[in-house]
Amino acid sequence: MIENKLCFETTDQGFLVTQTDWNEAVAEQLALLNNVKLSENHWEIIFFIRHYYQQFKHLPNARVFTKAIAKQLGAAKGNSRYLHKLFPDGPLKYACKIAGLPKPPTCL
Repeated sequence: MIENKLCFETTDQGFLVTQTDWNEAVAEQLALLNNVKLSENHWEIIFFIRHYYQQFKHLPNARVFTKAIAKQLGAAKGNSRYLHKLFPDGPLKYACKIAGLPKPPTCL
């Protein structure tokens, strides 16, 4: 059996260097590297933030991120408690990281 290795470069903080390297298989690998087991709920947020970035050409701060999710996906998903269950170490940072986007400017 031949193992199919994905080749992509990340920054020292684990963000994808070349955004065009991103695909769902890369997202799976990035999630594994960050101890996140992706579910349908994760994918919904990942695709949301990718669409947001494509539409607005910038990343929101955490508060705007949460409010934008609430507006589009509903209050049950657009709240800190829900997002922290999906991405315990930081919803915006880890959603962006797994989505192959740059590090949000407001993240440490």
